[in-house]
Amino acid sequence: MTNAPDFNLDDALDATDDWDDFESGYADQLVSPDGPDPEESELTTGEQDLAERHALRRVAGLRTELEDITEVEYRQLRLEKVILVGVWTTGTVADAENSMAELALLAETAGSEVLDAIYQRRQTPDPATFIGRGKVEGLLEIVQASGADTVILDGDLAPSQLRNLEDKLKVKAIDRTGLILDIFAQHAKSKEGQAQVELAQLNYMKQRLRGWGGNLSRQAGGRVSGGEGIGGRGPGETKIETDRRRINTKIAKLRRELKDLKSTRETMRQERRRHHVPSVSIAGYTNAGKSSLLNRLTDAGVLVEDSLFATLDPTTRRTTTRDGRVFTMSDTVGFVRHLPHQLVEAFRSTLEEVADSDLILHVVDGSHPDPEGQLAAVREVFAEIHASKVPELVVINKADAADPMVIARLLAREPHSVVVSAKTGEGIDEALAAIESELPRPSVQFESLLPYERGDLLNRLHQEGEIESLEHTGDGTLVRGRANADLASDLAAYPVG
Repeated sequence: MTNAPDFNLDDALDATDDWDDFESGYADQLVSPDGPDPEESELTTGEQDLAERHALRRVAGLRTELEDITEVEYRQLRLEKVILVGVWTTGTVADAENSMAELALLAETAGSEVLDAIYQRRQTPDPATFIGRGKVEGLLEIVQASGADTVILDGDLAPSQLRNLEDKLKVKAIDRTGLILDIFAQHAKSKEGQAQVELAQLNYMKQRLRGWGGNLSRQAGGRVSGGEGIGGRGPGETKIETDRRRINTKIAKLRRELKDLKSTRETMRQERRRHHVPSVSIAGYTNAGKSSLLNRLTDAGVLVEDSLFATLDPTTRRTTTRDGRVFTMSDTVGFVRHLPHQLVEAFRSTLEEVADSDLILHVVDGSHPDPEGQLAAVREVFAEIHASKVPELVVINKADAADPMVIARLLAREPHSVVVSAKTGEGIDEALAAIESELPRPSVQFESLLPYERGDLLNRLHQEGEIESLEHTGDGTLVRGRANADLASDLAAYPVG
């Protein structure tokens, strides 16, 4: 306020001379809550991705509206306030509560604040509103009292059901499929992952397009109310039909792009087969610790976060067994109960990695309230992608936080399993030993005397075969073991004696 009687401009300017020094010193003291500055220290790829994801966070409890016009306005991202609604048709009360708890985690992962949750017991969902007319009236009172702006329903709703609910509640209504698609859209990073998510979203959206009355219709004919008459008659195309046609065009384009990306992935897969490199896929329920296990087994350094569907893009790393055999280990997208069919179809090329692998590490969260339900949900997806016949090793993770009684129950139910903690490293050596024993063994038994100048064959033996005995003699290296057919034929040129 320059009109104050004791104000002096020169004195005020002199007082700002040391501001630059103060700001630079204060900036040096700032430390990111997620760790040191990525530019000042070497971070893994996963740590960089996590820092980027946390760079923008929604803040609860802050309003964007000005309360006093004399104050400076600071706008923050406001959390979407949601109410969860479920219909319990089969199973126990515990199953219904677990499903609602998972829906709450999904909603929070998508970036919303859960205000309330209700569910009801019905033989079948109501065909008009999913929850019935009486429940809609009660839900309307809850929405108005809480100030919620979104209702999330635990199920796959028809477009008419969502439309009827929105008309009655006067707020946005989305189903479980739409919620999961939203999370996937936030977390997809690779070109293939983003194309797969967009394809799933368009297939979901195509059946749920809504018109907005005659003002968006291009149909005209006869004596139309707008007085268009001449020049406006004849067949036309509604706005909703135009949107549907554009969506179909975009879907066709995405399918072509994914087909090209699939051919690239298939080429890499054939190259691994040609060199007889076994592949191991890490699959399981979302947030069961798949990425943490991959980091622990291979030092992959991929993103790890206590969140549902934190990583979507598959990661493959080469590693070796204790006896030197090379194999690949791949992390895959996590599964969930009632995984949307659109996602399974869109991610089919990625999920084929699981079906074509030599071994599946089925990771289950031992600390979850319903680990058996997780196992069943994942195996349903295995059946859908034709991976049921692939050898499976169940890895019970989070042993440090799990109830010993639950682990004992899982070990009795799944005898072919190991117990680990990817966080502490407990049981990792046992898991590696189990993986090595499950990897496919070379089929041909051999015995050869390799000349010392054929060190290339000995190196291939270490990488692709099994060496039972090795002895360096005056005539060469006497080696016995097992190898694949191609390698065995090259070794046959150097028989013993």
